[in-house]
Amino acid sequence: MFRKILVASTLTFGLLAGQAASAADSRPLVTLDMAKRMIAACEDLAAKEGWRMNIAVVDRGADLIAFHRMNDAFLGSVGIAINKAKTSANFPFSTRVVEQIGYGKDGEPPRVPGIVQVEGIIAFAGGLPIKVGDHHVGGIGVSGASADQDEVCAQAGLDAVAADLK
Repeated sequence: MFRKILVASTLTFGLLAGQAASAADSRPLVTLDMAKRMIAACEDLAAKEGWRMNIAVVDRGADLIAFHRMNDAFLGSVGIAINKAKTSANFPFSTRVVEQIGYGKDGEPPRVPGIVQVEGIIAFAGGLPIKVGDHHVGGIGVSGASADQDEVCAQAGLDAVAADLK
């Protein structure tokens, strides 16, 4: 009797795990090729503008896929770029929106003032979520110039793979 229950349980678990794996396999993801193209587009724009950037791309689990530090980019911005990418991978909005949530916008009080104190959360522009349709699949973070310029550069990265994000 115990063997029959054990076999049935094992088969049931195996079927459920297989279904979960199939569902996970069909979800869109950020590939290394996409990450490299995002970084290249951001670097091209930065070079034209005279910005020295650190550029990070992470997956939906906020794990680093690719990172690039341009020549003479600030060493202190390495971690900022990575954390901007991670922040936008962990939340479905830009780090600019995190800033507005944590500090307020247009004179309004902050909605969640404590969010700016959470380790690893970046609350200023330069991090953007990567979305494929309705699926939030990662984040890109850029640091090295002004926050607005960082965000423009991150957007250039997203624009470079826009066809893949549909």
